[in-house]
Amino acid sequence: MAFFWILWGFDACIALVALYFFFIGLGDGSVSSFNMGIWLMLLGGLAVILLGSLWLKGLEKLLLAKGLLAVLAVPGLLYGLFILLVVLSGAKWN
Repeated sequence: MAFFWILWGFDACIALVALYFFFIGLGDGSVSSFNMGIWLMLLGGLAVILLGSLWLKGLEKLLLAKGLLAVLAVPGLLYGLFILLVVLSGAKWN
């Protein structure tokens, strides 16, 4: 049960980062009618993952809920590890 909430919290942090960039983009004009559909699909997908996992947990399908959360958590974790490697390695990436 605790692993579910760890995954859910990690996915919620990823969703908050996406929301942050969405609202910053609205403010500076980089999110416009041209790419609004893409943004809404991305934010909708994040909502489906977060709310769908809660729905599956409520139906006592904890394994499926964890699998749904892992769809977002695994790539997010790998990206976070990559950024940590870039920062800590001190190598020049140009």
